[in-house]
Amino acid sequence: MKEIIAIIRPNKINTTKRILMENHFPAFTCRSCLGRGKKNADTELVAALMQAGELPRDVIGEHFTEATRLIAKRLFTLVTSDELADKAVKLIIEANQTGNPGDGKIFVCPIEESYRVRDGEAADEVF
Repeated sequence: MKEIIAIIRPNKINTTKRILMENHFPAFTCRSCLGRGKKNADTELVAALMQAGELPRDVIGEHFTEATRLIAKRLFTLVTSDELADKAVKLIIEANQTGNPGDGKIFVCPIEESYRVRDGEAADEVF
């Protein structure tokens, strides 16, 4: 089994849910979070633009201010079989890719064990 962790834009969550459900990935978890990417920005330029009120409130403005503030994101998690992990990743990329900085990041991690809480039995199946 694989755990897929995607950090995506808040406005893309409904599209992501829809495309995953339509492609037979009905089980997932989504949480609100704050974070920032690793790109560097000229903090003096950002401060000057913010002070002048000239920083646009869109993807470009988000790109410039990301180095100095945390941005609202959604942490989307799902667990699937090894065989279906690549398909799920491709669907998440399809739903979230805009070509702009801040589209998100996807991590794929192995799941070695899982247990059903109801009865404590080892759960070999994803669902």
